[in-house]
Amino acid sequence: MSRLDQLVAAAREGVERRKSAVTIDTLRAQLGTRGGSRPFNEALVRPGLSLVAEFKRASPSSGDLRPGAEVEELVAAYERGGAAALSVLTDERNFDGSLDDLRRARAASELPILRKDFVVDPYQLSEAAANGADAVLLIVAALDDELLALLHEEARALDLDCVVEVHDEGELERALALDADVIGINNRNLRDLSVDLQTTHELITDVPAGKTVVSESGYRSRDDLEELERIGVDAVLVGEALMRAPDPEELVRELTRDEEATRDHYLERAAEE
Repeated sequence: MSRLDQLVAAAREGVERRKSAVTIDTLRAQLGTRGGSRPFNEALVRPGLSLVAEFKRASPSSGDLRPGAEVEELVAAYERGGAAALSVLTDERNFDGSLDDLRRARAASELPILRKDFVVDPYQLSEAAANGADAVLLIVAALDDELLALLHEEARALDLDCVVEVHDEGELERALALDADVIGINNRNLRDLSVDLQTTHELITDVPAGKTVVSESGYRSRDDLEELERIGVDAVLVGEALMRAPDPEELVRELTRDEEATRDHYLERAAEE
């Protein structure tokens, strides 16, 4: 089995376990009390390169990223620093995430939130909506065409935006056949977890005008992002670098070059002194 096969198998097991604890009818009943919409896709196309800042406790390739991390503290720092949106890992077995992290992020921030997980069952869409997500990730490599189309359609019916993630030309063709609005280009090969930043450069040339492009994985500094703006990337998702940063808010400001957030940050510091 490839690493991706293992991750998908674990996701399916998790879904079946949660289905026995919380029925789909219970989730659908919770949708009636869902808070107001925070359009995720719109946050990606504001002027400049939008930053999707990720809360991720651990990863299969790097282990624990920030022991004792508090969701509220991190997402508030991301928002103050100028992030356009949030991503929250909810995969339990391999990323130490949870739906509780998603709910806590929703309560602590006004930013739109992407539920980052291996979505393999429509049940997870209702889970996402009921627990505060505004968007979901659909990984083309993890889904056949029929299930991909079903999940994409049902997500939109639940007012969830979709980031349709690809890693190679074949997967991009499948995403475009779906007419996905937002294409996520993952520089990480989920089959062996290797990262190649050239993946985004190679694939973006085949993305038609009018699509929103999010580049994912491997970015750590502003220098890494300069070229993304030049080639037409709309947004970048950064997780591990932010989770490991001594001052996540400062790194968000550096990545976004948000002058207003920087000014407010220094005014706050001066007031404290």
